[in-house]
Amino acid sequence: MRRPPPIVAIVGRPNVGKSTLFNRLLGAPRAIVEDRPGVTRDRLYADADAFGAEFVLVDTGGFDPEDKDPVFTGIRAQVRIAIDEAAVVLCILDAKSGPMPADRIAVQMLRESGKPTLFVANKADRAESDPDASPLHELGIPDLQLVSAEHGRGVGTLLERIAELLPAADAAGEPEPDPKRVRIAVVGRPNAGKSSLVNALLGEERMLVDARPGTTRDAVDSDLDRDGRGFVLVDTAGIRRRRSVEAGAEQLAVFHAIRSLETADVAVLLVDATENVADQDLRIVRLALDRGAGLVLCLSKWDLVEGGAKKAKEILEKAGEAIRFATFIPLVPLSSKTRRGLDRVIKTVAAISDARSSRIPTAQLNRFFETVLTRNPPPTSGGRNVRLYYLTQASTRPPTFVVQTSAAEVREHYKRYVERSLREEFGFEGVSLRVFYRSKRRNEKR
Repeated sequence: MRRPPPIVAIVGRPNVGKSTLFNRLLGAPRAIVEDRPGVTRDRLYADADAFGAEFVLVDTGGFDPEDKDPVFTGIRAQVRIAIDEAAVVLCILDAKSGPMPADRIAVQMLRESGKPTLFVANKADRAESDPDASPLHELGIPDLQLVSAEHGRGVGTLLERIAELLPAADAAGEPEPDPKRVRIAVVGRPNAGKSSLVNALLGEERMLVDARPGTTRDAVDSDLDRDGRGFVLVDTAGIRRRRSVEAGAEQLAVFHAIRSLETADVAVLLVDATENVADQDLRIVRLALDRGAGLVLCLSKWDLVEGGAKKAKEILEKAGEAIRFATFIPLVPLSSKTRRGLDRVIKTVAAISDARSSRIPTAQLNRFFETVLTRNPPPTSGGRNVRLYYLTQASTRPPTFVVQTSAAEVREHYKRYVERSLREEFGFEGVSLRVFYRSKRRNEKR
């Protein structure tokens, strides 16, 4: 089970080009870039890599400790959180101007933090720029990285330096999860009953339970042994809509909740049964599936549902309709108070974990695939016949398959048919699947 990739945080005062550099390092426009301070108010996260080393790149708002505007007060808290979380910090300075008071404070703060830091002088637009001639040299920075985020100069060298400073893949940034224990991330919106579920499964009041949302801040691990198997329950903070999340501790807690999905075998998403499945719940579904976690959707607080069997059926049907894009996700009515559904949750999680780790023999896989193609041959694409030659399983956790094809593009609806057939044949309920299509002629993934 892999650890979450390390964080590289971009910090600096307003309008020094942090978001432009963020976009340049990603190779895609993800951050809003505008020539006025304060445009980036929230931390922005994106997966990135430097010469094969994976990391999460974080863009922060401008750091200005002297500005009393409430917006910048929140930004200061964001920057400190990013520094606390980061494995490497990029401190961005303006190569065209001398050091400002905010620069001096940022440099001093980073030195005191002890974090590996690259000091980057941005807007060094001329190729002949001399780092020794930079007015920033008076800050006493021994190794100033000159770049032009706008034109791409020096960015390759900067990526090399980032790769050098990133911790090794097997470095002990945090303990390696026990592969024999099924790791369960308990996620959902605030006050959905996550801590109550963990307490009910553990049989003790281990987690603080409060009717007010937001009482869980940190992601907390608890070991559970049930039916001869070991589990790790990770109780997480409620994940609210981004614009509703308060700066500071809550943002860090939500970030930890999202990161917990990256190491989870299975996510248990709790939705209050007395409420409808909301857009935010669907975002959490997609977050879990995108990260390859298995998923169970639990309709919590089932003891509060009134109206008998008819109402219960209506709630289940509405929930199923809400996740019609992922009908393979099991729905479990749950009451931590009455203990209804607890055994079913654990058994479902165990079955999903087993399926997620399963490897199907190639011969069996291709007998199945031949039946799939005979039952429903692939449609033409662009007037050309499409041939699917064979199917192999590349990896597990999540199960990943590769289909060898002719050069023609495979239509999306047919890809969905192949995935649905895989699920039905091999019991991948609640499992996130990866199916890639590789051109035999061009050796390209599609």
